[in-house]
Amino acid sequence: MDMDGMSMSPSGVSDTNKAFAKGFWYFVAAAVALFLLIRVVNFVQNWWRVCSVPFPTQPTNQLLQLWATLTAVCREASYPQLYIPIRGLSWMTPPPMGRIFVLLVYWAVIIYMMVKGVLVTDATYYDRVGYRNAWVTVTQIPLLYLLASRTNIIALIAGTSYERLNWLHRWVARTLLVTATVHGFTFYTSWVQWDGVEIEIEMMSMVKYGFGAWAILLWMTITSFKPFRSMAYELFVIQHILAAVIFLWVVYVHVPKAAKYNVWFSVAALCFDRTCRLALLLCQNIKLRLDPSRCKGEQWIGHQTQLTLIGESMTVLTIKDVHFKWKMGQHLYLWLPQVGPFDVHPYTIASAHQMPETCICNSIQLVVRSHLGFSKRLNQFARKMEAAGKKQTLTALVIGPYGHPPKWDSFETLVLISASTGASYTLPILESVLHSKAASCIKRVDFLLAARLGEEVSYYRERLSEVTEKAKNVGIELSVHIAVTGNGQLEKLSGVSPTSSLASKTSREKVAINEETKTSANIEGAVDPLMSLSHKQLSGPRPDSHIQHSASRPDITGFIRSAVEATGGETGVAVCGGQSLVASVRMTVAKLSDERAVHKGTGAQGIYLHVEEYSF
Repeated sequence: MDMDGMSMSPSGVSDTNKAFAKGFWYFVAAAVALFLLIRVVNFVQNWWRVCSVPFPTQPTNQLLQLWATLTAVCREASYPQLYIPIRGLSWMTPPPMGRIFVLLVYWAVIIYMMVKGVLVTDATYYDRVGYRNAWVTVTQIPLLYLLASRTNIIALIAGTSYERLNWLHRWVARTLLVTATVHGFTFYTSWVQWDGVEIEIEMMSMVKYGFGAWAILLWMTITSFKPFRSMAYELFVIQHILAAVIFLWVVYVHVPKAAKYNVWFSVAALCFDRTCRLALLLCQNIKLRLDPSRCKGEQWIGHQTQLTLIGESMTVLTIKDVHFKWKMGQHLYLWLPQVGPFDVHPYTIASAHQMPETCICNSIQLVVRSHLGFSKRLNQFARKMEAAGKKQTLTALVIGPYGHPPKWDSFETLVLISASTGASYTLPILESVLHSKAASCIKRVDFLLAARLGEEVSYYRERLSEVTEKAKNVGIELSVHIAVTGNGQLEKLSGVSPTSSLASKTSREKVAINEETKTSANIEGAVDPLMSLSHKQLSGPRPDSHIQHSASRPDITGFIRSAVEATGGETGVAVCGGQSLVASVRMTVAKLSDERAVHKGTGAQGIYLHVEEYSF
């Protein structure tokens, strides 16, 4: 049985199906080229900015103004996201509008390919629909494997990173399941009509492999949903890789020779990605020559790693002798054979520069909060070592760095928002901005860290105390807010004591706070001041005199609004946290951009949003 060689197929069907398959890749190439064009234009625009002028991020000519307006319109339309706050159902929160638009375009192309020229009722209707959807299905398989790669060619060209395309990988797989179901269902319906189901299954072995491929695809799709993925992430990864390899083999046996190139394309993508991962692992973790005088943490294989416990649930890993450069916001994959022989997990690099008092070589830090699985075992391992009085060091192997963060110094104002260990993403950005010696457009930074437990912010609070003094020296206006919402948790922070007011603030700052309160009351219709200042406020002695502490939930809208309205140029907002925080920031930025009519003749400048969400 041949998908494009059956005698019952009308003349020319095979060529038509192949033409649609070729057209699909023209569509993918065009989409990637469009994002490449956008990347080039944005690069030229950022390069063109002169940071020495009063408002370097404002458009200086009509062409740049047109581009800024188009960008603002696309941002406003793509940022909003509906969040489902129901416990146990939050995983069903739909994607943001930008991703929904991309999916609608993709689905429009797929549906057009599925139905164009085949919906004609005649004797070969079911076979014609079945063949068409077979080609539509098999043509998408290489895209599925390309999007799953860490060494992602599409991401490289488009100027993004593999993890930011992971959502599309999942939705392409779900679309693939739909087209594969239509393909199989139409043929099965045809066989039922002439009572030939058993005959087809007995005579045609490829039919059995077809059912097998569909079953594997269904299994991978179901287990990829967040509730199943979160149950045992390590097990999910192992079974997913095995299923992906078996799926390719089953599809290879199922499809005819004319369509096997799609399988080989997928195999090539998979092998290329795995080869690059292996090469990166060997290159970064094996040293051919040691120089004891150069770095006291140097070793032949892997990196010496020190474990430090913070509170009950956090473990800080200091990885020494790391001889690669990284950008703030990037992450790497961590492998600790002594803790988890088969566990490799991604963690954000929590340091922006060489860690002091470690060694003269680069050292990086990772902050791991204990949940289940690997993170819990790591915390328990560190506690056992501490209880036994042993040195809390072990060997780590790293793969990375990965990620393509924005050019942060191209904005005039930065708003950095994080929840708990999300500060591992935002704090290095703040540190890099303040320590950078390159020309920068940044004039103001607003930093917000929210957590439920005091121990979750203690590690970051010490570093924030240092950067507040650094901001003064470099002439950047810095505002830092820490909100610890757990009952009685803020008092547990060392050096912080409850007060009835911000005793460390001057009367001028009090007036500014009151003005912000009035502004929030006018806009929201109720007194909901910045950082909920009507609730209990906590402030500590130096060196935290420039850090505002709060024991109540932060007012995200008021926090972002105050920064946006105070700037005369473009604002960059970065948020790292869970779904509820991310959705709240998305809606706030979209609403502010619409209210202020950004780049639509009002003089209001752009608001860029970069999201890092806990979604692995």
